[in-house]
Amino acid sequence: MDTSGPFDWLDDAARERARVGLTRRVRPRSPDDGLLDLAGNDYLGLTRHPDVARAASRAAERWGAGATGSRLVTGDTTLHGELERELASFYGTESALVFSSGYAANLGMVTGLAGAGAHLVCDRHNHASLIDATRLAKAGGARVSLFGHADPTGAGEALATVAASRRLVVSDTVFSVDGDITDVAGLVGSCRRHGAALLLDDAHGLGVVGPGGQGALAEAGLCGAGDVVVSVTLSKALGAQGGAVLGPHRVIRHLVETARTFIFDTGLAPASAAGALAALRLLRTDAWRAGRAREVARTLASELKARGLGVNTPRAAVVSVLAPSPDEAVAWAQRCRDAGVRVGCFRPPSVPDDRPRLRLTARASLTDADVARVVDVLRATSPVPAGIS
Repeated sequence: MDTSGPFDWLDDAARERARVGLTRRVRPRSPDDGLLDLAGNDYLGLTRHPDVARAASRAAERWGAGATGSRLVTGDTTLHGELERELASFYGTESALVFSSGYAANLGMVTGLAGAGAHLVCDRHNHASLIDATRLAKAGGARVSLFGHADPTGAGEALATVAASRRLVVSDTVFSVDGDITDVAGLVGSCRRHGAALLLDDAHGLGVVGPGGQGALAEAGLCGAGDVVVSVTLSKALGAQGGAVLGPHRVIRHLVETARTFIFDTGLAPASAAGALAALRLLRTDAWRAGRAREVARTLASELKARGLGVNTPRAAVVSVLAPSPDEAVAWAQRCRDAGVRVGCFRPPSVPDDRPRLRLTARASLTDADVARVVDVLRATSPVPAGIS
């Protein structure tokens, strides 16, 4: 077969990625491979909880395997509405709108509230979904400025230079690479001094930070703020699939009528909506889970640091361990896997500072013995004797 033609450049690009250690491959996992999993985002250990699995199974039997269409056409069910009401109640917002993924929720939130004449002021370390949303908004006529990572003062200084009447600050709450948390109250203060709205991605905050896992707004004492809109994912702490945007009624109404990732995308599968709803109810009754996830993260970080590894100080459930190079990070993750522990491997462009890492996600369901095992495996398989600082 002749493979020459307009895609020849792909071979050069693949060779360059291989040269710098950035080759990526899909690796299917077994449901029962016996590995201790610290790579997935199942922070509360709910994705296999019997109540969650049963709810998803029953919804699939009742509604079918998929939503069948856009929620504005045939894809809406009573489950979607029930989930939205309970999410809004849990978060302390007026309304919520469920999307097919957290990525779609961020695209819909940002592009639906921006547009021609708007000016977005964004944290430099925002998640890829917020960056892509910002690019789309810019293509639609919005202007964009950046401020220093987790720096509310910098956000205020950027806003002071913006002449647009519609100004929006865009930021993650918990940043997914290092697990650090922005100063939400500080951002709100900067926004209010300059008449700006605040759009927050709380994907890694829901179920982990705040009282009972109510998220970053609750942690900052800002539940129900009329000038803040929040996106979340249902695929991390809630162990299901999908995303949602939460905020004032008029914001959600506007997104229903304008957000392209809501209007033109197939609705979230009923099984995922039901699973997320069951997990949310467990979170409300088992408030200990959020605190346990944070405790596990702190213990992992302190024990790994005590053994000479370069580790972040986690504020949520993400523990980041520095590696000396992209190739070493991949090899280190494989050695951990061979020793029975699955960890995440983050390399450029997934890391904002170009420093490769292993990423461990703490789970409320991990035992003290599990934590000790992870620490031993990371130390024993470390690529350099003294760790990375």
